[in-house]
Amino acid sequence: MTADAPGFVPTPHPAWLPDDAFAALGRRRVVVAGDGALAGTVAEEVAAATARFGGSFSRLEVGDGVADADLVLTLATDTDAGSASGTDPDAGEGFRLTREGGAVVVQADGDAGLLHGLFHVVRLGEAAFDGPDADETHAPATGLRMLDHWDNVDTHPVMGQVERGYSGGSLFYEDGVVRADLSRVERYARLLAAVGINRVAINNVNVHRREARLLTDDLGDVVRIAAVFRRWGIRVHLSVSFASPILLGGLSTSDPLDTDVAHWWVRAAARVWSAIPDFGGFVVKADSEGQPGPFAYGRTHADGANMLAAAVEPYDGLIHWRAFVYDHRQDWRDRSTDRARAAYDHFHPLDGAFADNVVVQVKYGPMDFQVREPVSPVLAAMPRTRIALELQVTQEYTGQQRHAVYLGPQWSQILGFSFWSADGGASPTVADLATGRAKAVEDPGTGAWHKPAGGFAAVSNAGDDEFWTGHPFAQANLYAYGRLCWDPTLDPADLLDEWAGLTFPGAPDAVRQALHTVLDGSWETYERYTSPLGVGFMVRPGHHYGPDVDGYEYTPWGTYHFADRDGIGVDRSVRTGTGYAGQYPSPWRETYESTRTCPDELLLFFHHVPYTHVLHSGSTVIQHIYDTHFAGVDAVERMIEAWSAVSPLVDPRLAERVAERFAEQLRSATEWRDQINTYFLRKSGIPDERGRTIY
Repeated sequence: MTADAPGFVPTPHPAWLPDDAFAALGRRRVVVAGDGALAGTVAEEVAAATARFGGSFSRLEVGDGVADADLVLTLATDTDAGSASGTDPDAGEGFRLTREGGAVVVQADGDAGLLHGLFHVVRLGEAAFDGPDADETHAPATGLRMLDHWDNVDTHPVMGQVERGYSGGSLFYEDGVVRADLSRVERYARLLAAVGINRVAINNVNVHRREARLLTDDLGDVVRIAAVFRRWGIRVHLSVSFASPILLGGLSTSDPLDTDVAHWWVRAAARVWSAIPDFGGFVVKADSEGQPGPFAYGRTHADGANMLAAAVEPYDGLIHWRAFVYDHRQDWRDRSTDRARAAYDHFHPLDGAFADNVVVQVKYGPMDFQVREPVSPVLAAMPRTRIALELQVTQEYTGQQRHAVYLGPQWSQILGFSFWSADGGASPTVADLATGRAKAVEDPGTGAWHKPAGGFAAVSNAGDDEFWTGHPFAQANLYAYGRLCWDPTLDPADLLDEWAGLTFPGAPDAVRQALHTVLDGSWETYERYTSPLGVGFMVRPGHHYGPDVDGYEYTPWGTYHFADRDGIGVDRSVRTGTGYAGQYPSPWRETYESTRTCPDELLLFFHHVPYTHVLHSGSTVIQHIYDTHFAGVDAVERMIEAWSAVSPLVDPRLAERVAERFAEQLRSATEWRDQINTYFLRKSGIPDERGRTIY
């Protein structure tokens, strides 16, 4: 069948695992020593690579016949191979790499570590063998490195098959059932394993009636999916409805303190773990945006989570309880109500009340994955609770994978943010709080920290699109997320180099340079031509794509900018506003409280100010709006110019897709510029001091 024939489905793009990425390994003499399911996966990878590139491969018992090998991948006989993961729930993921005279040995104390060690060698390429003698230990920062898929078994009439998905249909479901052919899922699992992801939730957190049945009638199909991911060291989770005892069990209540409800969940957990012994646990969105929860029965979120936790505890299962809880039916006239406050108000009083196997999953900001918002104070407010930082790899509010926006720099800033020091200092970072590495750090608010380990979770951006992520460059976000979960201190620019080197092996250096030109500053570029100074949203309701300044302004959703003829922004100060700034510990409480000290990029999130207010940059608010929106479009034009110069050097299908996406990005950025600038010119009556065209 030709590429133009009806029904033709292109082979999925290899992303960061094309055959040539294995060339350095494949040309050498390689030994894999040790048993275990993942050791078998490693052996298959090595056998394929050496057959392709002319090397040799041997599968041996531990320690036998490895003297003449260039690379040995072996299970260790002691605990020196990277068990520094410590409190991680998934043991044996670390590894030790030694290099002497160009010969490399990777030792792991578990076969998961052997798999991660293999992909580390693949990332290094020739540098794995040509570097100086070395003895390195590698281990993940946390054992919980998860992707949440928002896939629906049945195509939703409004949200489609993948809610907030911009990469085609679901990898798992087709025509209302789990796919018969899971070969594409196998390729996806391999990609995830290569960047260190070790858990996936396979259905939408908004659990509809059809999807609820994955827990019961369709459990056999979940078993099939889990078997695919298991070969790559990845555990499967399900999103479940808190009302499952009603939807599936015929009970009249889902009250977490009702004995029959608790027993229903005990039986449900027993069925699941009997079928999938390494099942990970349940993800729950409750009392949020119409999803049922414990509030209906006068119970707390700790009551709800702990009831489920007791049901899964015999199997070392986890309950991921999302902290995205707020009133989505608020009165826009009431300025005392503040959606930003909601998660802290609901969850801070419950610190210490959650069971040990509950992980409270907290969005990185208090609103909803905006291009710029402050780091959520909930992350600092629950020292006795396991916290998972939740990010959004799918670009709901950052261009929906039609725009080239590399989010690695944003995530790196969030991970490195310190709540108790304006300049970092010795206080714990967000990454420390999520991984449990903030132990013994003094904090004026709570004394000595004894932070339990949590982890990382993010909404996936993958689908059945030829390029996995719609925009080929959005692959870099999935890659960077996995690598930052493994090590939150990695430099996002270095990760972009890694991704480019693997994805375009052998390409001229000009391709890598162009990718940096396009992507290094792309997050800030998107911010420039969309919502200014942290005010957020200003998007078209429903699909959230494209500008609509007042789209949510008079709605119940709590996403307001309060622009009038005199100024713009939301007063969240303690002295005159909603008090949200007071949810932060010092020094950020004081920093955000005052317009004199609030960072420019968050000014309108925390304060309502006149258009003539002078920023720290020296510009007025209104002139900043005009200047940045013109500059954002100019930056997109430069991105296109840089990529166009090298696009003939890459695969034509990829080049064609990128060109199509860039055309849309430029169109959309221009529309954002003209609508935002025109709106604020008409609202303020203050002209652009540079005399540029505003409509």
